[in-house]
Amino acid sequence: MITKNLKLSGLTIACLLAASSMSGLVAAQSASPAEEAAKKAAPASTNVKKYETAAMKHVSNSVSVVRKMESEAGMSDLLQRAKGVFIMPAYGRVAVGVGGSGGAGVLLVKREDSSWSDPIFYHVGGISFGAQVGAEGGPIAMVLNNDKAVESFMQKNDFSLTADAGLTVINWNATAQGSVGIGDVVAWSGTKGLFGNIASIGLTGIRFSKNETDAYYHQSVLARDVVNGIVSNPQSNILKEQLEATTNIKMNGSSGKTGKSK
Repeated sequence: MITKNLKLSGLTIACLLAASSMSGLVAAQSASPAEEAAKKAAPASTNVKKYETAAMKHVSNSVSVVRKMESEAGMSDLLQRAKGVFIMPAYGRVAVGVGGSGGAGVLLVKREDSSWSDPIFYHVGGISFGAQVGAEGGPIAMVLNNDKAVESFMQKNDFSLTADAGLTVINWNATAQGSVGIGDVVAWSGTKGLFGNIASIGLTGIRFSKNETDAYYHQSVLARDVVNGIVSNPQSNILKEQLEATTNIKMNGSSGKTGKSK
């Protein structure tokens, strides 16, 4: 009888061990989808960080562009009347790796109280009408003189700032000595001779970069959300302050800058 009981106990233990093993297998199998989800989430998180880093770099580099624009006589007056400005810190061969075939840029829109919005991110395909052949490229800014020009950025994707798109884009170099602001857009380049003496130029293949914009504001946003102040990022304050300072430079004849107000 004792032997029989021992056999039964052994059988019971064996069954328990088998059940435990099966339970562990089921648990391992049920954990597999979670592990797969974690593996998928890791690359996504890496991409978001990559886009955020790129966006922050565009904003930081744009500060230097605005400072360079500050030295242009008449630029303050132009910016005072402007409705917005699109800044490309690097264009062409010097922009390799920053996004788009031509480069990447940030749009800031002037609000009704004359303050500047936080940046919105775009990629650009190319320049039309007179980029100098063989030019390495460099910083470019498009000063948007009216609501029509601003709305191009708000309502469209893969659009152009060209005459074919119904916009007059005037070369700053060709008009600096005359009347500026006569076009929908005034194009400025920080590289001497990039636009040559061609009076009218344009940007083509402009696309809203939702990846960079979302990553910069840590949520899904539209361009109008940024303009309306629904989202913001303190990291862009230095760019907005520099743009405001450049806008408010007081010029006194040929003596140059006499002061700044904020």
